[in-house]
Amino acid sequence: MSLNIKLLKEICETPGVPGYEQKVRNLVLREVKKLADKVSIDNMGNVTAFKKGKKNKKVMIAAHMDEIGFIVTHIDEKGFLRFIPLGGFDPKTLTAQRVVVHGKKDLVGVMGSKPIHVMSAEERTKVAKIEDYFIDLGMPKKEVEKVIRVGNTVTRERELIEMGNCVNCKSIDNRVSVFILIETLRQLKNSPYDVYAVFTVQEEVGIRGANVSALQIQPDFGFGLDTTIAYDVPGAKEHEMITRLGDGTAIKIMDSSTICDYRMVEYMKKTAAKHKIKTQLEILPAGGTDTAGIQRMTAGGAISGAVSIPTRHIHQVIEMADKDDILGSIALLKNCIQDLDTYDWSFN
Repeated sequence: MSLNIKLLKEICETPGVPGYEQKVRNLVLREVKKLADKVSIDNMGNVTAFKKGKKNKKVMIAAHMDEIGFIVTHIDEKGFLRFIPLGGFDPKTLTAQRVVVHGKKDLVGVMGSKPIHVMSAEERTKVAKIEDYFIDLGMPKKEVEKVIRVGNTVTRERELIEMGNCVNCKSIDNRVSVFILIETLRQLKNSPYDVYAVFTVQEEVGIRGANVSALQIQPDFGFGLDTTIAYDVPGAKEHEMITRLGDGTAIKIMDSSTICDYRMVEYMKKTAAKHKIKTQLEILPAGGTDTAGIQRMTAGGAISGAVSIPTRHIHQVIEMADKDDILGSIALLKNCIQDLDTYDWSFN
């Protein structure tokens, strides 16, 4: 099986910061309406694609649609924009990057900051801060204000390319999971339990969409679907790598928001072995996923785990994932859903 690069590219490149996911949501709706028995949108904007199962239990899978970005807070007298982030950014990654400001029409801007040539010796040693940057649209204020206003959103500008056996783009986190969930629905023929595939909103600002979806669905089982750190690069120590590109999709043990149910971890490991799916284990010291919302925002809790996609250069504009890891993620998720009723879920 090969990846539908055309669809993955479209999903990754479509803008949609937290709270403003409408364009990527429309794309998701276009794809899932033919893959589900019922598709619905809740008041927050989460999209749920429902597939009827054979038995009276529920499984929820969540992949968040939103990407990290910015929102315009001020237009100064020379037309430069100030902003605050929507989601977590490492400020040093903003230097010399292009962005897209979504006003009455889209405008390309550049992240500007003080040139090193005019910095003092002390300034050169300081770590960059978000407030050190501004967006330059190359236009005077009167022209900027015809198109842009306070409250407009800003996304990173970077197209998807293929590099070796990898894909590289902005917003691999978490659009690759949106793609994986769509492709899993496409391949999922039979499920023992009712499947609620939820494309969530506002994960990057606090797992907000998954929380309300889980409250509504009240699942018995759950799978989070998100990227994780692959720090398999020069200078990294073995214990720091978290995951490695090309070593297979990852089964989450824990992150800072979730300790995955040990029964689910073992079930996922056994399912991977049964279907000969290459996997690695993931423990993420910092950072959380929608798994937390699924696990805890239901009466009595849901038996939950997560499929994690190893990703280099995460929360930058050059995020990278391996094609085989992506295909393995689809295979693992599909088989975990299909085999759910074959496992003994009692405590032991």
